[in-house]
Amino acid sequence: MRALDIQAVQAFVLVADLASFTRAAEAMEATQSAVSLKIKKLEDDLGRRLFERTPRRVRLTAAGQLFLDRARQLIDAHGSALEAFATERRRLAVGISDHAVGAELPQVLQRVKRADPGLVLEMHVGSSRDLLAAFDNGALDAVIAMGQEAGRRGGEVLRTETFGWMAAPDFVVRPGDPLPLAAHSESCGMRSMGVTALDAAGIAWTEVFVGGGVGTIAAAVSAGLAVAVLSRRVAPPGLIDIGPALGLPALPTRDLVLYASLADPAARQSVKTLAAAIRATGN
Repeated sequence: MRALDIQAVQAFVLVADLASFTRAAEAMEATQSAVSLKIKKLEDDLGRRLFERTPRRVRLTAAGQLFLDRARQLIDAHGSALEAFATERRRLAVGISDHAVGAELPQVLQRVKRADPGLVLEMHVGSSRDLLAAFDNGALDAVIAMGQEAGRRGGEVLRTETFGWMAAPDFVVRPGDPLPLAAHSESCGMRSMGVTALDAAGIAWTEVFVGGGVGTIAAAVSAGLAVAVLSRRVAPPGLIDIGPALGLPALPTRDLVLYASLADPAARQSVKTLAAAIRATGN
């Protein structure tokens, strides 16, 4: 058996993790055909088919499943070898909107770490407005914000988020009562989205809970205290979109946008991997 091409092994792991040749190509800053050629070469070297491919789906074969853990170990060992003479660990400071942090975040971070084992990833979670201010001040290398800020250029749309009027399954609002809302402060874009939609529809509402983050708002909603505007992707399991049942207005979509300013090629590659992983969530 010939020696394995480490880049081909890295391509294999990315395709397996992201379940997509397209997303893997984005993470590697390569074309899809180049990634396909690397996988073909790896399959030829191993004498095994690693993926089953259809127009809609990519999945590992039994041989691919067997090889995956060993491939990760090989990449980790390769990264460790490259770090042997490193004098300084690279740090990447990234901000992400709390409205974009879903249950898949651990998997997203894991994919970034696997792609660059030596990276120190500094993650900040908060409001898009605050994170973009920190980005402008140079405190953050990249920001993943909810919505495109007027007048700001250079953002890369990662995905489009849909929203619902999320509530506990047993939530009840009495006829004639204003709709109880849980939301952020008045500067929050999601709060503004919900309130604007209700006011335009002539639906009375009252704020009964103000949270300091999506986690606290989701807790209030799960406790049956109120309804909240939340991304369907990040809403905790068990919550439902009660909008249709209550005749609430449809909510607009918002883009999840990446802003980055990086001169270091390795840092840009890490951000590319992060972007590809986020694009793959919910696929």
